[in-house]
Amino acid sequence: MNYIYNNEEEKNKMLERFCRYVKIWSESDSNAAEKGIFPSSECQWDFARILENEIKNLGIKDVCLDENCYLIAKIPSRIEKEKESIPTILLMAHIDTVDEVTGKNVNPVIIKEGQDTIVKSDGTTLLGADDKAGVTAIMSTLAYLQEHKEIKHGPIEIMFSPDEETGHGMDKVPLEKLNADFAITVDGGDIGELESECFNAFAASVKFTGKACHTGNAKAEGMINAATLASNFVAGLPHEKSPECSQGYQGFISPMEITASIESSEIQLLLRAFTMEEIEEEKKIIQDKANEVIKQFGGNVEVTFKQQYLNMKDKMNEHPEVMQTLRKAFKDCDVEIKEVPIRGGTDGSRLTEMGIPTPNIFTGAHEFHSRKEWLSLNQMAKAADILLNIVTK
Repeated sequence: MNYIYNNEEEKNKMLERFCRYVKIWSESDSNAAEKGIFPSSECQWDFARILENEIKNLGIKDVCLDENCYLIAKIPSRIEKEKESIPTILLMAHIDTVDEVTGKNVNPVIIKEGQDTIVKSDGTTLLGADDKAGVTAIMSTLAYLQEHKEIKHGPIEIMFSPDEETGHGMDKVPLEKLNADFAITVDGGDIGELESECFNAFAASVKFTGKACHTGNAKAEGMINAATLASNFVAGLPHEKSPECSQGYQGFISPMEITASIESSEIQLLLRAFTMEEIEEEKKIIQDKANEVIKQFGGNVEVTFKQQYLNMKDKMNEHPEVMQTLRKAFKDCDVEIKEVPIRGGTDGSRLTEMGIPTPNIFTGAHEFHSRKEWLSLNQMAKAADILLNIVTK
């Protein structure tokens, strides 16, 4: 059933809500997150508090914004007690936007293209549809259910979380406050996307130590330039293993940030692969290349790896009923399913590891993490209708 998609008034409400949300600055800070600051930016609190008030104004009483900026709301079942074996479903989206492109002072531009409304930024910022489209779809679902008390549904939980974009979104998740049998992240892209597998994700840090001296006496005093070590290391990584050369089920190694001086330098990298065997190969490439640089130029190197999240495929396969429920909802909304791997990860990847199976569905957002990011209102409305079909009985 399409509750919102075929209702222009409801779609216009979604459009207004989305444009209002993207104007709220909620950019996370990767550097602060790596230093253990959580949430990594104060502005995420601003968005969380706005959502907290909006949920309460819908008449939902069980709402909690905790000390770590996780916003959780619970909506009791509208089904008679003898049928309370119905699963509790958790709907999730993240409130932060990526810091690779600024998300401050977003100016959404609305364009009518045929039967669809497209929203873009003005080109000076990202749009923030990742994941404010997901937040909008969930909030629109809540609003619709609160306005239509005749609709029967089982117990629903909502969680809006911080710092997904830094890879730390589930670091402090209050699992003890959740009763969900399964969850859904609303954090995908094109219409029809239904995802139950993702990358294995590791971060790597390569730290070179050189020897500083006066550059005029560098040869005599044996200077070792750590900036040179870093640049040779990055230049020596196999280009065919870069993100720009990979697609589908291919993994990659991606340098993300370099800081360098003569005395010391550091490279932060991402490792991504769908199998742990390929992750181990990528680790070996990094370690071997670092050792080669030291052998050629001297100096010292320290290489460390840190697990970020794991492919959720195996855990999801243990709960086939979850995907069956989602496939039925897609069918009921006349949406053709595209079961594709996530070339990235979601908070659901981590939550699945923690015991709550959490596939991901589309939002209608496109060209994430860029100034060209855009949103299809029709697709976002379909995402909301799928959520309504999943929770209603």
